[in-house]
Amino acid sequence: MKAKDKFLIEATKQFGENAIITKTQVQDTLKSLGIMGFGYGHLVQAGMSAGNDKIKLQSVDVSKTDVAVVSKKEVVKEIVKETSQDNTTVNLVMGSDIQNLVPSPFEGFVSWGHHSTIKQVVKSGMFYPIFVTGLSGNGKTLMIEQVHAELKKELIRVNITIETDEDDLLGGFRLVNGETKFVPGPVIEAMQRGCTLLLDECDLGSNKLMCLQPVLEGKGVYLKKVNKWITPKDGFNVIATANTKGKGSEDGRFIGTNILNEAFLERFAITIEQPYASAAIEKKIVMGSIQKYCSADADVDLEGFAQNLVTWSEVIRKTFFDGGVDEVISTRRLDHIVKAFAIFGDKMKSIELCVARFDEDTKASF
Repeated sequence: MKAKDKFLIEATKQFGENAIITKTQVQDTLKSLGIMGFGYGHLVQAGMSAGNDKIKLQSVDVSKTDVAVVSKKEVVKEIVKETSQDNTTVNLVMGSDIQNLVPSPFEGFVSWGHHSTIKQVVKSGMFYPIFVTGLSGNGKTLMIEQVHAELKKELIRVNITIETDEDDLLGGFRLVNGETKFVPGPVIEAMQRGCTLLLDECDLGSNKLMCLQPVLEGKGVYLKKVNKWITPKDGFNVIATANTKGKGSEDGRFIGTNILNEAFLERFAITIEQPYASAAIEKKIVMGSIQKYCSADADVDLEGFAQNLVTWSEVIRKTFFDGGVDEVISTRRLDHIVKAFAIFGDKMKSIELCVARFDEDTKASF
């Protein structure tokens, strides 16, 4: 609906049809509706001027608009559920009930490694925090997402950075329809929905993550800003992913990772170490990418191409672990190469483009 029509509906409701109202009343009405970028001047240009900073409301055909004339309070009730008598807290659960937070199935996904372990924990419905660690690009986050896709369980993913703080996680005061309200953060949303909270790349966070201590104990959390105790629904759980074990990155490959507080790490019941997939599994993954992105009638031995990519990456990883090179080819990068080949149809060009981010010595080694 156009801003003008929204204004006319609300103003007509408040002041009556064809009423003459002041500029101040116009501004107050627009503010109450949360309409930005549209003001008194636009109404004057629309031929509604009544002189002396006043306008005369035009008639609006409600039947041709998206919604009927309703009061401001009724409009707000459609998107906000009050959780306290003082109207200071927004309950996002009601506002997002229609939003499906179950991850979409990933075409060609191959389950391997600790997939079944994580699936057992999630399927149990128990509160049992998991810490998943492993080198970049080996499928940690995708595995967790696909477990939830298979079980049709909601997942809220929060990407952690050094700037992430209590306000980002638990919530804070926001301007909602011209009023200041406390809007719960993703942690509270996950607790209220009884779904899984994924703290992605959590080793990039600071000591501000300590606000999650009671959450990681499954007891709930006290929201100091609104003096409310929030307890999780059944099914709530926390899973964290990281490239390190929370002890920092000694070789500097994962710049920005931090040493996490021992008390924070201790809240995670189990730690899962995710390696790169075996050659046989990785070939299945690469073949899945080829089948997904590449034309079946391509004049190329696609299976041979997949085998060569996997063998190549495996040799590089062994050399890396022996200290011969400083970088690895991840499973994600093999997927990038397959996509590039689907676009350019040139194997060598695809490989060269996808390893161009490395320095000259590393590229030569590769």
